[in-house]
Amino acid sequence: MKLLTVNFLTCAVKACKTSAASFPLHFQDAELEQREIEYNPTILQNILPRLDWDAILTVAAELGFTNLPASKPDGNPGTEEEQQVMRSVHTLLLETEVMEGKMVCGNCGHEYKIKEGIANFLLPNHLGKVFFPDPAADDVGDTDGLLVLV
Repeated sequence: MKLLTVNFLTCAVKACKTSAASFPLHFQDAELEQREIEYNPTILQNILPRLDWDAILTVAAELGFTNLPASKPDGNPGTEEEQQVMRSVHTLLLETEVMEGKMVCGNCGHEYKIKEGIANFLLPNHLGKVFFPDPAADDVGDTDGLLVLV
């Protein structure tokens, strides 16, 4: 799973949808692998505006990548220093993959296992259910009169 992906993931537990602590998911016991790909600044220029930079910095720091700037690069590598920053962002987001480990929600603590580079976002039944009042029930306040959607 490329590290870029984590910038678009949040906890799938329904109770976490409104919590800011459910994003970003935090890596634990992560086994990283570098897969070199051709540097393409155009891809980075298109990706950067869509990134939550604070989330990227959080995840990068947790994984030991501390060479990113505090503010998001603008995507225009003019100087030598800016080009180096863009290459660091490229290496982190596009070349670094989490092969094994887990991602953990900062709100509820639910763990999403990563095996062979694939995160498992399937929830156990008790976390993925939504309860709605059954309009056919005689007493709407009665818990027996609930529809359960999975």
